Amino acid sequence: MNGVLCIDKPEGMTSFDVIARLRRITHTRRIGHTGTLDPMATGLLPVLFGTATKACDLMPESGKRYRAAFQLGVTSDTEDIWGTLSPTGAAFPEKEAVEAALVPFRGEILQLPPMYSALSVGGKRLYELAREGKTVERTPRPVTISRLDLLAYDPVSGRGELDVACSKGTYIRTLCADLGASLGTGAVMAALRRTEACGFTLGDALTLEEAAVRMEAGTLETSLLPAEQLFTGYPALKLNEIQTRMFLNGVRLDLGRIPGALTFSADTPWRIYDFQGQFLGLGKGFPAEKELRLLKFFIERNG
Repeated sequence: MNGVLCIDKPEGMTSFDVIARLRRITHTRRIGHTGTLDPMATGLLPVLFGTATKACDLMPESGKRYRAAFQLGVTSDTEDIWGTLSPTGAAFPEKEAVEAALVPFRGEILQLPPMYSALSVGGKRLYELAREGKTVERTPRPVTISRLDLLAYDPVSGRGELDVACSKGTYIRTLCADLGASLGTGAVMAALRRTEACGFTLGDALTLEEAAVRMEAGTLETSLLPAEQLFTGYPALKLNEIQTRMFLNGVRLDLGRIPGALTFSADTPWRIYDFQGQFLGLGKGFPAEKELRLLKFFIERNG
């Protein structure tokens, strides 16, 4: 089995729990995933099978989208409702004030990672330090919020819902907490559902129960999506027949002989296709040397 199986992760399971369940369902060991979802979060988890597992360290920085519920008038040590809650007693603002408070969070911003996160400081996870009652200095990190819309808000209850499209490494619960701080009310994230990731949407996803049924029926493999869809945000190059043979043998290619190659940014990998349009894998351009070099193959090769 090679490709991507999109799973709608249920609440209460870790991403590793999903992988473990799929290993039992499919009797396959070579499985990975493209990004961790916290246990209380639900939604899209692209799971990688076979050759697609090579993509784990090559994913684009953008392309994730969420629906997040927030609750004003309360703060939390974890920035969500599953931590220790502290009501602030603040009055809830009108919808127009919430809309205005969202504006500074759109685009490129600096975000302070929460203490309850998997980042490491001095060789120790931040959440481990937080559980010991410790708070350490963290450096704000640049993230990009490419979309931030208020889907719903009730000024009576102080509860609302956001549609957020963001870069890798963005903490949605921190975004909710920062929104509450900006409004002067405090806020926590009350629910989180991932709706898009890595070129896939929830419409592509199966539940674990549906995956088990299809495996039993012998049709699960037809539900796997191509690995190349993970990289739709990267530019694409098509090689001629001679270049294809050279690339498959690991030979560095002359960028000047590949149409359009010299116009591409060297900051990201490139999708490489053979002369028949088949996806081969990812390459990287080196303009100074005018070379195209192999990063990883995503095809099964004989020999």
